[in-house]
Amino acid sequence: MTFNDETFDGEATGVEEDTVASNFAFQVSELDAGVRLDAFLASRIAGASRARIKRFIQAGDVLVGNLIAKPAHKLRAGEIVEVEYAEAPPPLTDITPENIPIEIVYEDDDLAVVNKPANLVVHPGAGVASGTLANALAFHFQNLSPRSGLHRPGIVHRLDRNTSGLMVVAKTSAAHEKLAEEFAARRVFKSYVALVHGRVKEEAGRIDQPIGRDARHRTRMAVRREGNGGRHALSLYRVRARYNRFSLLDVEIKTGRTHQIRVHLAWLKHPVVGDEVYGAGRDGNLPDANLRRAVAALNRQFLHAEHLGFSHPRTNEQLAFTAPLPAELINFLQLLD
Repeated sequence: MTFNDETFDGEATGVEEDTVASNFAFQVSELDAGVRLDAFLASRIAGASRARIKRFIQAGDVLVGNLIAKPAHKLRAGEIVEVEYAEAPPPLTDITPENIPIEIVYEDDDLAVVNKPANLVVHPGAGVASGTLANALAFHFQNLSPRSGLHRPGIVHRLDRNTSGLMVVAKTSAAHEKLAEEFAARRVFKSYVALVHGRVKEEAGRIDQPIGRDARHRTRMAVRREGNGGRHALSLYRVRARYNRFSLLDVEIKTGRTHQIRVHLAWLKHPVVGDEVYGAGRDGNLPDANLRRAVAALNRQFLHAEHLGFSHPRTNEQLAFTAPLPAELINFLQLLD
């Protein structure tokens, strides 16, 4: 599916829109005056290569004095450097394998594409030690033939626990690096299906609003002015179907800001059904008791990564994948019908 001829020139980044990244802030000292921005950050963020830092700067995830800067920017004493940095998850070879069923959509010696269900965390992190997609992949890969070329593979991008759909996973270090470059260069196509509250007025539209950390609730994101913590974010949407109190949308993201789709649709006054963070209480205020119970029973947000397209890291062949809506979302739509 494409919305326009910009599709593969979009701005999807390796920072997953449904993942809370780490935040850093540094004040430039007199000793650091004149140092390049990328070199300055590489010396201060543990485990971050200069190449990785450069990709994040180019993606607009680094602000100097509340403004986006270039990697070669020469720092001045007293400047404040802010970073929203998505740390790379541990490679699958460092994760305990667990026999958790997963749906493999495609697989070769370099990569795998999986269809992640809702309520499955992508990889171990704060408060989650096991039972993740990464644990499942580690088990799956260790049972493959050694000819698979498995060597310190990793998760390239992420989806929120309550979002389902397509993800690509690297099986080799070379594939991981090349795929990460594809995301950083904004050549990856990702589109989602979202059911939102209310009847969206336009048949299609664009939401071009910068997103940054919420000033009052630091675990949340919000639309914020560029130059005041906001980073450029662009989403395109098209109405797929209309219901009495809801609209089903196709949403293509042209940037990959944290929680981008949910924040943009909430800003549009049409929050995603089942979104407890940005839903503004719309789920609980539905006038029909049966609908309220049905939304609660979903136990997830109605957001699904349906389409994924990228260049193969070794052959450069253009790959495109589709994952149909999972059963619980189809059943909910049938209830609306």
